[in-house]
Amino acid sequence: MSEMIKSLGFALGMCLVCGLLLTAAATNLQERQDLNRRIDRHKNILYTVDLISRDKDYTPGQVDQIYENNIEMIQVSAAGEVAQPAGNDAEETLLSIYLYVKDDEIRAYIIPFESQGLWGKIYGYMALQSDGSTVRGFTVYEHSETPGLGGEIEKQWFQKNFEGKKIVDKGGNFVAVQIARGNVEKQVPDEKEPHYVDGITGATLTGQYLSRGLERTLSRYEPVSLCFRKNRLNCRLQEEPDSEGK
Repeated sequence: MSEMIKSLGFALGMCLVCGLLLTAAATNLQERQDLNRRIDRHKNILYTVDLISRDKDYTPGQVDQIYENNIEMIQVSAAGEVAQPAGNDAEETLLSIYLYVKDDEIRAYIIPFESQGLWGKIYGYMALQSDGSTVRGFTVYEHSETPGLGGEIEKQWFQKNFEGKKIVDKGGNFVAVQIARGNVEKQVPDEKEPHYVDGITGATLTGQYLSRGLERTLSRYEPVSLCFRKNRLNCRLQEEPDSEGK
């Protein structure tokens, strides 16, 4: 009986020690994982406005410095108005945008997007020029699509297709950016080519899901884009510090 008690005590002791070690490891790994996720998102934001190169390695400190020196995150209302630090309408849903500011001028703004994919959610960023209509850059930082098929959305060749595309037509009407079923030149009428990018062979459903997700996101941010097209948001941001006496 004493041998059984000793064995049981040893087993319980080992379980306790292993549990403590696993808890400590998980806690330390969680901090590192959170850091890696933050740095990865910052890198993707910077990619959209060409502030860092995809072909070069950067330390977390370098990424943070470039981000802090060039990017400003603000929140706006659904109507495109810049939210005050202590908003009057606490229940109002606010939209986050990231401003690329250089020489006190907004050069571009970056929109986070979330889209349904074939196997799960797709997360990324789209940068628009300060004209409020031209895509400057596009990245995907998380997805569950099939490698070699829908997974190509993370590849640079696909993402570069978005550069220079328009989210409005010649009449200024919102049309978003869509993914064609194949080559744009073969599948899309000439007048619609500025609003389409080449699709991925064998990944039609991924393209359809992502097209719908981008359209939903861009439509939500359309009041913001309209402010940029009319140069309202840029002026408001520049005037706010003076109006507060700072």
